[in-house]
Amino acid sequence: MSKKIKIDFVSDVACPWCAVGLGGLLTAIDRIGSEAQFDIHMQPFELNPDMPKGGQNTGERLMKKYGFDQARLQENRKVIAERAAAVGMPMHQTEESRSYNTFGAHRLLYWAGTLGQPQQVALKRQLLKVYHFDNYDTSETEVLVQAAQDVGLDADAARDVVASGRYTDEVRAEQAKWRELGITSVPSVIINDKYLVSGGQPPEAFEQALRQVASEA
Repeated sequence: MSKKIKIDFVSDVACPWCAVGLGGLLTAIDRIGSEAQFDIHMQPFELNPDMPKGGQNTGERLMKKYGFDQARLQENRKVIAERAAAVGMPMHQTEESRSYNTFGAHRLLYWAGTLGQPQQVALKRQLLKVYHFDNYDTSETEVLVQAAQDVGLDADAARDVVASGRYTDEVRAEQAKWRELGITSVPSVIINDKYLVSGGQPPEAFEQALRQVASEA
C-alpha cells in the first residue's frame, strides 16, 4: 500500500511565487503518481492584510517596499512569469496590475476545503489565475463567486460564504497558528508536520523531498 503524505501549503493568493510553488508541487505529485497518497491542505497567510479597498498599483508598491527600480521590477516579473508558465500557472503582470485584499479568498478556500481536497486545490489554482493573470479584484464578492463557479462549485453557496463573513474566525485562527509556528514567508510547504520546503521551488525539489519522506519507514 502506498504511503500517505500530509502536505500543508501555506500561501497567499497575492503571492506570485506561491503560484510557482503550487505548480511545482502539483507537477511533482503527478510525477510520483500512485507511489504515494497525498493529503493536501491549502492554508491561509496574508501578505498585505491592510490592503485598502480598490487595492494599490503592484509595481509602485513593490518598488517602494523593496527599493526596486523599474528595470529590476521588470526583470523580476519576467523571471516569475517564465517559472510560472513552466509549471502551468499563467501569469500576466503589467504596469496597470494592482494588488488586492485576499481575506475573502481565504475564507472561500476554507469553505472549499470542507467540500474536499480536489475542490480546494482547483479553487486555489483558479484564484491564483484570477489574481495574477486576469488581475481581478479578489476583495469583490462576484469575482470570488465566479472563480468558484468556474471550477464547478455552487455559485449560490459561494456567494453566501463570502457575503456572510462565514469562516472568518477559522481563517484568523489558522493564520495565527502558522505565525506561532514560525512561518514568516510564503510559500511554505510543511510535509507530515515535520519537514519544511520554503519558496517557489521547481518540481524537482518537491519531488526529491516527497520521495525522501515516502521512503521513510
